[in-house]
Amino acid sequence: MIADELVEQVRSAADIVEIISEYVPLRRSGGTWRGPCPFHQGKNPNFSVSPSHGSYHCFVCHESGDVFTFLRKRLGLDWPAAVKYVGEKVGIEVIDTPRRAPVQDPNAPNHEALAAASEWFQRQLLDEQAGRDARAYLAQRGLDAAAWQRFGIGFAPRDAQALRRYLHSLGHDDARLIEAGLLALREGETEPRVRFRGRVMFPIHDELGRPVGFGGRAMGDDQPKYLNSPESPVFQKRRTLYGLHTAKQAMRRAERAIVVEGYLDAIRLALAGIEEVVAPLGTALTEEQAKLLVRYASEIFLLYDSDEAGQKATFRSGMELLREKAAVRVVTLPDGEDPDSFVRGHGRGAMEAQLSQAIDLFDRQVQLLERRGWFSDLRRSRRAVDKLLPTIRAAVDPLTRDLYMARLAEITRLDKSAIATEAEAQDEAERRRSTAMVRHNPASAASTSDAGFAPPSQAPFDGYEDGSGHGHAQEPAPLPEPASDKAARAPWKGRRGKQGPEWKVTAIPPRPRSDEPVERAILRAMLFDRGVAERVAERHPPESFRNPAYRELFGVLLDIPFDEDLEQVASYLSEDAIRVLRDLTEGSPFEAEAADITLSLTKLDARVLEDRIDEILEAMRGTDDRGEKDTLMRERLELETELRRLLPIRSPRTKPRR
Repeated sequence: MIADELVEQVRSAADIVEIISEYVPLRRSGGTWRGPCPFHQGKNPNFSVSPSHGSYHCFVCHESGDVFTFLRKRLGLDWPAAVKYVGEKVGIEVIDTPRRAPVQDPNAPNHEALAAASEWFQRQLLDEQAGRDARAYLAQRGLDAAAWQRFGIGFAPRDAQALRRYLHSLGHDDARLIEAGLLALREGETEPRVRFRGRVMFPIHDELGRPVGFGGRAMGDDQPKYLNSPESPVFQKRRTLYGLHTAKQAMRRAERAIVVEGYLDAIRLALAGIEEVVAPLGTALTEEQAKLLVRYASEIFLLYDSDEAGQKATFRSGMELLREKAAVRVVTLPDGEDPDSFVRGHGRGAMEAQLSQAIDLFDRQVQLLERRGWFSDLRRSRRAVDKLLPTIRAAVDPLTRDLYMARLAEITRLDKSAIATEAEAQDEAERRRSTAMVRHNPASAASTSDAGFAPPSQAPFDGYEDGSGHGHAQEPAPLPEPASDKAARAPWKGRRGKQGPEWKVTAIPPRPRSDEPVERAILRAMLFDRGVAERVAERHPPESFRNPAYRELFGVLLDIPFDEDLEQVASYLSEDAIRVLRDLTEGSPFEAEAADITLSLTKLDARVLEDRIDEILEAMRGTDDRGEKDTLMRERLELETELRRLLPIRSPRTKPRR
């Protein structure tokens, strides 16, 4: 027999439109393809093929099925032969193994509970009373009933127990619903409550189309604006792309993939007929999401918002894609537009025109730097080269890397061999540091190796476009003094309603004091700019922080949406972490420079290397094998050399403050 997992893999990879079109002339009609039915020899286009559902149906003779059913009926193949035939088409080897007892998927109950919840949410949206406000919100966003049905959009009412009672009636207990992320049990409470209340619900599926979670969008002033399912056995945000299960075949046909920021952006493009679109469940693509994308298309268009956060996410995503040998194009929309608003206002044709004007990621970075005069003098040119080198290093494809170096040499009039030497030197330094980190903390190897963050000596490109439409990138000159008339946030209220300090907002992140522990300094930077949390986690995940309260605060800042204010951040924290949060945001802001975060990260890198050196010294004391001692000594000397490079003014054995 053929393993069920292998059958699903072949089914998922197959383009049903491409295979059936070898036997039936098909023409596109909206989201489906139509042609004459081959089973009753019809002449009219009553035979429909749906790529999003992977199925076909004749409205006259009522023949229907999936790609395997079609081949069995059309060509007379048996089941294994049909699966093998499709496997050959998509490049997957299909092995027919002896029959064995079926192994039940341990996650099947989670998928079943999530599917039942999705159906219930959809019914609530259609309920005359319960779903009235949600329907009005969706109508305001230009989504009609056909769109709700196509994308499974629903509504979670404010009743904290209604979904729980319904799922109990189907046999799902609280333990299962908590594991699936549908219920939450807060500290100090004995009864779990539903996680989503008063929200428009967007179901999230994995690559095979199985429900794994939800994204809930608040309709009024509720916070956070977007709330995702928590991490669970079936839902890992970093490995999931919204809409991939329906977009993957369109990506193959179009030979491109489009990445947008949010659910509504992806839905709007798909409704307009641009179906090869997905959205990450965060601001920037992760390594795992990039690997998923390049399975289906080698050319990726990044269609993020044109604000600062969108531009930063564009460049971080682009770096991950370059590491997977993708061709990365950047699409820039007019000021004040996002993909949803642009398509609603201008239509598919205008969006296709924007896509046709997309430029390469590296060219976009050069464009932004040129607009700001970064190549106007030697000092700025040298800094501009430092900003562009990480992109060259991220380009794994040798031809792409060579083209990037040639482009940089043309702009700066440098010798291309000098640029290549500098890029390779940084590659080697990063490999040494990553090796030491993996040895010291194997569990975080995936976050450390090829993480998408430049080494301390080279900060990643951080240019963005400002609201005036002129390119803006961080200036090499020191940052300006913060404005004195910045508004203070509303008074903070703790969990028990106690009055807290007023949260101050400043124009720049606070600068670490010389005596400040590195974990604390980085947390203060995260509180100023939530994007810092993602950047730090790429190299040092929350579990690497040693102070428990700092570790907890880091984890919360990493998981929650950017638009949650500090009062909402506090609602997720323990009392110890709340005290840390209060302490970090009190007092006057410190002056800052652009290099502060990089310096703190360098100290964390040094801490990892020093811990590995301590392990080596301990191992040397515990062995009498001369060969092993020599190997350990060589590694120790390499690490101490790297430490001196990272912190040249510090003795290698003088550890930074924790």
